[in-house]
This record gives sequence, C-alpha cells and structure tokens, in this order.
Amino acid sequence: MDILQDYQSKLFPYAYNILGSIDDANDVIQDVVVNYIESNRDAIKNESAYLIKSVINKSINLKKRSKKMVGQTTWLPEPVATENADTKINSQEIISYSMLVLLEYLNPKERGVFILKQVFDYSHQEIAELFSISIENSRKLLSRAKNTLKKQDSDFKLRGAPSNDFLSEFVDTIRKGEVKMLEEMLSEHITAQTDGGGKIKVLSEFTSGIKAVALFAVKVYDLYLKKCRIEFKQLNHSPALLFYKGDRLRSCEILDIDINTGKISNIYSVVDPNKLKRI
Repeated sequence: MDILQDYQSKLFPYAYNILGSIDDANDVIQDVVVNYIESNRDAIKNESAYLIKSVINKSINLKKRSKKMVGQTTWLPEPVATENADTKINSQEIISYSMLVLLEYLNPKERGVFILKQVFDYSHQEIAELFSISIENSRKLLSRAKNTLKKQDSDFKLRGAPSNDFLSEFVDTIRKGEVKMLEEMLSEHITAQTDGGGKIKVLSEFTSGIKAVALFAVKVYDLYLKKCRIEFKQLNHSPALLFYKGDRLRSCEILDIDINTGKISNIYSVVDPNKLKRI
C-alpha cells in the first residue's frame, strides 16, 4: 500500500498531537487511507489536503469518544522518540510533552484548532474550511483554548530544552539522596505525575510541592529504580530518563524544564508497559 507509506510521515503528527497515542494515530491514518483508496476519487482535486482533513476530523471524533477526565486516574500521553526518530515520523511537528499533557484540558475541537494554528501555522480561513465553521468561530475556539491553557500557567512551549548535563546532575543528586540539593533544582510549582495504566502499581499518581516531590523522587529511585541502567533521550523534544532492567524498559521520566529559571517544573513518569513498548 504505497500511498499509506507515502503519507505516514506527513499525517502522523496531525493524528498523534490530537490523540496522544501512537497506536490510535496509526489506526486513524490506516482507516482514512484505506477508505480513500476504495472510494471514488474523481471529485478530489487535492489529495494531500483531503487526507489531512480526514485524519484530523477522524482523530477529533475518536478523541471525543475516548477522552480521559483530567483530575481522576492519571493518564499521560504515549511518548514519542524525537532524537534519531523513526523515518516514518516527521518529528519536527511533534509537540513537547508538557504541552501534550496540557492539551488534555481542552475539548477535542479546541485542541484541533490550537494545534493547526500554533503548530502547523494554518490561517483561520483554512481552519474554518477544514472544520466547516466560520472564521469567527475559529478565532473564538483558539481564544478559548489559549485562555484555558493560561489558567494552567502555560507559556505555549511547543518544544522542550533538553540538556544531558542537567540530567546527569539530576540523577546524581537523586542517587546520593541529597534532598536539599534536589529541592534547589525544582520550581516553586513543581508537580510529579505517574501513569501506570492500571497495570503497574505506583507509589503516587500525583505529587506537588518542592519538598514532597523531592522526597518522592528519592523514594521511587530507592524502591524501584536503583538497580536499573539509565539512558538519556529526547522524547517529544523534551529531556527524558529511561530506566532499563536488563533489556526491558521499566520506566521513563520526562522532565519539563523552565527555560527562564533552569528549574524542573514537571516530572512525568510513564510506567505503563503499553506506552513504553515503542521507545
């Protein structure tokens, strides 16, 4: 199916940025392309535009059906490797992990408009045509999305700022159990979220505050990760720690680092095996 291979890289960021799931994104793309191949295409003048529109709308509809409620059981997006990424993925259009988490606060259509405008630089006229809405409605959806994200202290950071030196210092501090020094690396509004996918028992799904997060990070390392081999990587253009036991990836911690203060503002720990299998 050559057309699927041709469009996989182009279509994937649209689907993934809306869904936060690699499997769901790939399923949407395959369904759209198969339906396109099997349909009467005589009236379709722009193949690429048609497929992008179909993927976005199908992704939004799927997101509406599978939307997880923020504030209940912690659900984190499936990370994507953006360093030496798979050639099937256009990694430059994959947004930062922290932004992907924040987008869960938006409804699916607001999310779609925000992504098209902020990531893909669509005009409001193009967005209006894609969603069959007015230009004014497109503007309102974007404004509503930005207001929601601002309430979460978001600066619309679409890319992370990875630093291996910082990661090394972070790991060494945790290894030594130097809680006070670790506290100095954390921002005032630090949070730590853990997603076990309901399959892995976690110590805590949500922790906040400098002291609490520092103690939590040291305890998690001592209990679960001390014997693991650690690798540094970029996931969603964000600095990440991968913890391996033998050849098996046990956990990944993605750090959101405030570029203004150089301190960690969020720690996202993914231990759900289904979300680690593709890294």
